[in-house]
Amino acid sequence: MSSADQFETIVSEHYEGLFRFAMSLTRQESDARDLTQQTFYTWAKKGHQLRDISKVKSWLFTTLHRAFLVARRRQGKFPHYDLEAVSDQLPSVSPEFANQADCAEVLLALARVDKVCQAPVALFYLEDWSYKDIAVILEVPLGTIKSRISRGVAKLREILLSDGRAAVECGEVERGSSPTLLAEPVGDLRILNPSLRVDCAGTL
Repeated sequence: MSSADQFETIVSEHYEGLFRFAMSLTRQESDARDLTQQTFYTWAKKGHQLRDISKVKSWLFTTLHRAFLVARRRQGKFPHYDLEAVSDQLPSVSPEFANQADCAEVLLALARVDKVCQAPVALFYLEDWSYKDIAVILEVPLGTIKSRISRGVAKLREILLSDGRAAVECGEVERGSSPTLLAEPVGDLRILNPSLRVDCAGTL
């Protein structure tokens, strides 16, 4: 396979996942696309330095996260937006995400989680990375990752449950129905409906 073909294959396989991760960090579609494109540009320039091609996915996610941190430091402080102010910039209104209302709901809720927990939770929940892989990608100790995911997922569930109750009280959904949440935790912190993970991590 030529280097050009390899590059095209890598972009095809990893663009969507990287974009979702970038979207969870920036919550602005234009910034997410810029981060994703910058990541592939970096791969085009430095990818040859990666000796084990099987690690390309984690290399790309690590590179994107580093680029995000650099951009945030450059700005001094990453801008904060009220949720309603950015609601029209979330994937739910993008053509690629036309059928991803649940995923957009999670991104909105994720914006209300402690910032240090957002990236680990996004990788764990949206992209289904393991704790160990997330620690490598974010370059944070494994114990810290586990703690942040535990706190972040618990807060995310609290937010979604609260929003769900509010929707019931407003008559927006039928009482007793909860399409995105399970009543009790199921397995290793994966307390949200597994079908929602598939919707967010599947084809766009």
